Amino acid sequence: MSDQTRTGEVQAKPDPSSIGEIEARLQRRRIQREKSERISAIVYPALVMVALIGAWEAASRVFGVPQFLLPPPTVVAASMHEHANLLIKESLLTSAEIGLGFLLSIVVGVPLAFAIFLWPPFARAVYPLLIASQAVPKVAVAPLFLVWFGFGLLPKVLIAFLIAFFPVVINTAIGLASIEREKVYLAQSMGLGPMATFFKIRLPNALPSIFAGLKISITLAVVGAVVGEFVGGQGGLGHLLLVANGSMDTALLFGGIVALTFLGVVFFGIIAVVERMVLPPHAISAATGARESM
Repeated sequence: MSDQTRTGEVQAKPDPSSIGEIEARLQRRRIQREKSERISAIVYPALVMVALIGAWEAASRVFGVPQFLLPPPTVVAASMHEHANLLIKESLLTSAEIGLGFLLSIVVGVPLAFAIFLWPPFARAVYPLLIASQAVPKVAVAPLFLVWFGFGLLPKVLIAFLIAFFPVVINTAIGLASIEREKVYLAQSMGLGPMATFFKIRLPNALPSIFAGLKISITLAVVGAVVGEFVGGQGGLGHLLLVANGSMDTALLFGGIVALTFLGVVFFGIIAVVERMVLPPHAISAATGARESM
C-alpha cells in the first residue's frame, strides 16, 4: 500500500472532536424539545381554561343569567374565599376517604390480580364475580353499608374501594399476561426460575399497565367518596354539595365542585409523579403512545 493511499485513509477517518460536538448538539436539541413539550403541556390547557372562564363570565353577565342558575366565575371565587375554612375542612375529610379507599383498592386489587394470573382455576371462579360486582349500582349498596357500619368514615372508604378496585385488578392482570413469550424464553435460557422470572421480567413489564389502572382508580375513588357522602355523610365535600343545593347557594355549589376537581387532579398528579420515579421515560412514553393509539 502506497503512502498516498494511507494518507487518504487517515484523512477519511472522522474527527472525534466533531463527533462529540454533533452528539452534544443533538443532546441539547433533545433537552430543548422535551422542555418545550413540558411547557406546552401546561400552558395550552391553562390558556384554554382561561378562555372558557372568560367566556363563562362574559356570557353570564351579557345575557343576564340569574346567579342562582349560573353564577359568574367571579361570584364563585368570592364564595370560595368567603367559605375557605369550610372548604378546606371538608376537603381534608374527603381526601382521607379518597386516599384510604384508593390504598385499600391497591392492597386488595394487586394481590387479587396476581392470584388471577398465577392460578387459572381461581381466575375462572372469581372473574365472573368481579364482573357482576361492577354491574351492581354502588348507590344501591351504600345504604347497606350505612346500616352495617354506621355514619362514620368506614362506609365512605368502602364505597370508594368498591368503585376504585376493579381497574387495579384488570389492568394488573392484563399487564402480567401481556409480556412477550420471547422474554420469558430468554429468562429461562439464562437459568432464571419461575419466581425470579416473575419479579425480574414479568412484573417490571407490567408496571406501565398497573400505573394506568392506578390512574383510573384514583379518579374513581373520588367518585366513590362523594357517593358515600351523598347517601349518608355528615361531612365532606359531597355533604357540602347537598347542603348548598338545599339552600340554593349555587356559588358555593360550584365552589365545592371546583374543590373536588382540584382534589382529583392533585391525586392524579401524585400517581403520575410516582410513575415517573419508578418507570424509565421510554416506558412511560411507550405506554402513553399505546393508550393514545387505542
